[in-house]
Amino acid sequence: MAKDRYAPKPLTDIMAGLNNRLSAYAGKSQALDKQQTLLKEFLGPKLGEKCRVSNYRDGTLMIEAVSASIALKLNYLKMDMQSHFRAAGMAELGQIKITANPQATQRLSATGNKSQAQSAVTGNSRKMSTQTSDYLNAIAASAPPSLKEKLERLALHGKK
Repeated sequence: MAKDRYAPKPLTDIMAGLNNRLSAYAGKSQALDKQQTLLKEFLGPKLGEKCRVSNYRDGTLMIEAVSASIALKLNYLKMDMQSHFRAAGMAELGQIKITANPQATQRLSATGNKSQAQSAVTGNSRKMSTQTSDYLNAIAASAPPSLKEKLERLALHGKK
């Protein structure tokens, strides 16, 4: 008798397949987290927040930077970075590829995104001081007409 491909599969068969994939994803995620920690350790807190390890495959570490200028800076540090990763136990690391991805900022630092979301919810937005508004008006006095109008409109935000 032929096997009915539409027949429901036993739950144990489905879970066994998922369990293997989930454990593989968990292992890869832990490895990427360790590599991200090593990257932040090497770059420091400021520059470390502007890039992330996106993948590691076949001896190639892929890093995403939030802008092209940061990617360029990382390219200058690539050889030292590779030495740091190798010294930390990644002896099979053959090369580092760095790409600029402006959308990487959405995935970077979950704590930073949470604090931004909280400030948006509570209404804590930046306010312009009256002193800044006065400076803008002073600059607008000697600016060309098209720029003058824009600076004066911007200065109005400090007067509110």
